[in-house]
Amino acid sequence: MINLVLFGKPGAGKGTQALFLKKQYNLVHISTGDLFRNNIKRETSLGLLAKSFMDHGDLVPDQVTIDMLEAEVDQNLQANGFIFDGFPRTKSQAGALDTFLSKKQMEVSATIALEADDDILIERLLYRGKSSGRTDDQDEEKIRNRFEEYNKKTALLRDFYTKQNKFHSINGIGTINEITNRLTKLIKTL
Repeated sequence: MINLVLFGKPGAGKGTQALFLKKQYNLVHISTGDLFRNNIKRETSLGLLAKSFMDHGDLVPDQVTIDMLEAEVDQNLQANGFIFDGFPRTKSQAGALDTFLSKKQMEVSATIALEADDDILIERLLYRGKSSGRTDDQDEEKIRNRFEEYNKKTALLRDFYTKQNKFHSINGIGTINEITNRLTKLIKTL
């Protein structure tokens, strides 16, 4: 079983590469943003609970997020593993993920950070913002703020997973196929 945590700044190609990994290795891609939206849309008890926090401008507590992740894993036990995208974001969430997976006799196999120069990512995001209409990708200042937030949070996670010998950095610059090949080489070593 392969369980991956995928990191990368906005525009680094996480979504694109997650699609490849999902197909190539029969993994389930779990994006916490999608998970929240789906649970809220379906009005599950966890979705309604998360919405109650969000409606008040509060962060959804880690335990609610973990409970959603656990429910998603339980619904997909036939998979060869999982890609966790957008979670964990803090050291305490990483510890909670390890605890939850160990209860299922599973563990994080690797954390992979797609690394790319900020200026290149800004170009990608501004281009994406024009074609997709996403307002968060149309303002360079907002993009830089998102990068700063990523840097603050990921630094702690880099240390957490490095201590477990599970942190890997992949060059996120190049063609989609070049990046995919780098990922494939890494996964073959797990």
